[in-house]
Amino acid sequence: MHIRPARPDDAAAILAALRPVVAAGETYALDPRMSDDELVAYWTAPDKHTFVAEEDGTLLGTYYIRTNQAGGGSHVCNCGYVTAEAATGRGVARLMCTDSLERARALGYEAMQFNFVVSSNVRAVGLWGAMGFETVGRLPGAFRHPALGAVDALVMYRTL
Repeated sequence: MHIRPARPDDAAAILAALRPVVAAGETYALDPRMSDDELVAYWTAPDKHTFVAEEDGTLLGTYYIRTNQAGGGSHVCNCGYVTAEAATGRGVARLMCTDSLERARALGYEAMQFNFVVSSNVRAVGLWGAMGFETVGRLPGAFRHPALGAVDALVMYRTL
């Protein structure tokens, strides 16, 4: 398993990983009605550094790094991660997070912040905690989960 920068020819594989996650509506505050082109454009926008995790030419996951805020907040980055359904439980998210921390340091960021971690996403909350992120804020009922109703969103942060 290795991680590399995304290329334009990765669009279909990135979409195949993203679409089920966005359609489920359980972990990302993205409109599930986004077109395929809009979804790929969002994930690979020019303000993001987008990467893919792959093994033997098969995409296992994807993530991006971007500057979280402009000006005085530009030393803090933000990331988004998605593991392909078939690769869940194989350590792909941990590998992508480890890689993103290294790349963020290399890009000159001093901290990483996750702005909106859905609290019911127990696997992600646990992994980010194990990776050194602290919950620094809780947004009560900020996410409308399709099965659970209003659940909290967490702001998680760590210095690099």
